[in-house]
Amino acid sequence: MAFGIDRKTLMTWKNEVSNGNIAIITHYWLDDRFPGCKTVTKVGCSDYQKLIRWGGKKYGLRKEWIHHNPDFPHFDLFGEKQKQILEREDEWEQINKFNL
Repeated sequence: MAFGIDRKTLMTWKNEVSNGNIAIITHYWLDDRFPGCKTVTKVGCSDYQKLIRWGGKKYGLRKEWIHHNPDFPHFDLFGEKQKQILEREDEWEQINKFNL
């Protein structure tokens, strides 16, 4: 279940992803499969090769980890890796908003 983001923020992320840009969004999220994780960061891009290069070269993310949503392919980031990537991407607003 996702919460903690407004419609405008979500629509901006979707538009950026659809336009082939790397886009980052964080929201509160609860899933019993990931105990202790209260947020998830989604890094998306409709250009799979660009997303693969971004994740692999910069952060060691494997292409097999991409969630192949037909409209909004993305990596899901949790925990310490989530925080490290947000810091390196200068996403301080998201870090502060979600107390990461």
